[in-house]
Parts: sequence; C-alpha cells; structure tokens
Amino acid sequence: MTTATAVALLEPPTIERPPAIVGRQASSDEQLIELWLHGRPRHTTSAYRRDIARFRQFVEVPLGAVTLVDLQAFADELEAQGLAPASRGRTLAAVKGLVGFGHKLGYLTFDVGRALRLPARRSRLAERIVDVATMHDLMASEPDARNRALIETLYYGGLRISELVGLRWRDVAEREGGKVQLAVFGKGEKERVVVVPPRVACHLRELRGDAGPDEPVFAGREGALTISRAYQIVKRAAARAGVPALSPHWCRHAHASHALEAGASVAVVSHTLGHNSIATTSVYLHARPGDSSGLYLPV
Repeated sequence: MTTATAVALLEPPTIERPPAIVGRQASSDEQLIELWLHGRPRHTTSAYRRDIARFRQFVEVPLGAVTLVDLQAFADELEAQGLAPASRGRTLAAVKGLVGFGHKLGYLTFDVGRALRLPARRSRLAERIVDVATMHDLMASEPDARNRALIETLYYGGLRISELVGLRWRDVAEREGGKVQLAVFGKGEKERVVVVPPRVACHLRELRGDAGPDEPVFAGREGALTISRAYQIVKRAAARAGVPALSPHWCRHAHASHALEAGASVAVVSHTLGHNSIATTSVYLHARPGDSSGLYLPV
C-alpha cells in the first residue's frame, strides 16, 4: 500500500449534496418568512406580513407545495375582489419575492413565482404633482409654527414621511449662508444628507428651543410625532389650501418635479430623494415633460 493510498483511506469521503439542500437555512415556512422579512423597514414588514398571510390563507398548502396554477388563481381572486392594480401588484410582488428567496436558500425546489405576470398599471404620477403656487399656499395656510416647519421640511428636503418623523436634532447641522443640512436615515437603512434653504432653516431653529440632540425635531406630547399624526397635519393643511387629495408623499413628488423644472440635474435630485437609480428619478421628466414634438407643429 502506497503512502498516498493510506492517506486517502484515512480521509472522510466527499459527499456531493444536491443544490436544493446546499445553503438551506430555513426549516419551516414560518422561519423562511422571518428570514425574508429580516431587516426590512417596519411599515414594509407589516404590509408584507398581511400580503403573505392572505396568500397562505388562500392556498392552504405549505409553500413547498405551491404551484404556478395556485399563484395564478390567487391573482385572479384578487382581481375578482376588485383590488386596484397597484394593490394587486404589490401583493403578488411580495409573494413572488418570498418564493424567489426560498428558492435561493434551497428551501424551495422551484421558483414558481418567476413565471407569474404582474398586473399592468397606469402611472398616475402626473396627477399627483401640484404646481409651485399650490405648495406655497399649502405652507402659508398652516397657522401652527411646528406644522408649517414640518410641511416645509417635507417639501424642501424631499423627505418621506417616515424619514421626517425620524429626525433628531443631532441630525441637523449648520451650513454656510444660513442653510442647514439634515442627515436622513431612509428606505433600505441608507443614510443621505440633504440641504434645505435658509427660510426652512430659520423655522427649524425657532422650533428647537432648548431641545437636546437626541430629542425629535418634530415632537408631539409623548416623544416624536407618529407617522399617522404627521399625515393628519399635512391632510388638514391640504384641505385648507383647497387640495384635499394631497398627501405627504405628494410633497416629495412636487420637490422632484419642481427641482428638475428649475434646472437641477437628475443626479442631484436622485441623491436628494435617496433613489437607488437615476432611472427612478427620470420618471418625473416623463410625467411633466418640458418639451414635446407637438409644440413644433404649425398652428
């Protein structure tokens, strides 16, 4: 017996494991769902939990037994219930995401959601962009100093409502020319810095008083304002300004559209809004184009 042969006999045999088992990190549907949701924003997690619970209640089988036919039947059921395309699309996207994640982990043998088509939906972005005058009316109609500063920060900072209520005074820093910068902790746990003009900065300074660095910028009776309370503040101001349909996110849409129309680059607006891609920001150019071939035709 050679030395090489003796060593080979002592070494344990190499076992080839099938791809469906390699890297398997979940032992139940419930554990898979928790792994998939881990680290997501709280509100996203809540919405996805509802979507997945709705799907599981419909199919009444373990995720490993779900077929494309089941997914298509669920999609048909959502449509039959009269859900809007956007709501159906979000729910089905959540299911597709979970199934795809389970397949990548090796928990599910097949990614049956890959072939599922999501419902087409018409963009309503153009309908949700108000003009500059309307935004100024919205801010001017608010008599409360805190609430006015809140709306101004939403608009001039291009913030999401969740980002706004999460601001602490340590996130606010002075800049030259009377401006201030805001360190914003945003979607996907990404941090960015935005700068707001002196007018907004002045109102924020007046709002602070003797608040400490860890206290919320927009405080209620018990700590930071909740998202629902901040939402109500904007909706009431919108009603006073005569645009009751306007929501906090419309302020963000207005920021993007107005900044691009005023000459800001797509890259700057994309960074300010915290978009992952410039392509996401470019939709505002399509929603309110500054030029169109029809303008060149003789009349």
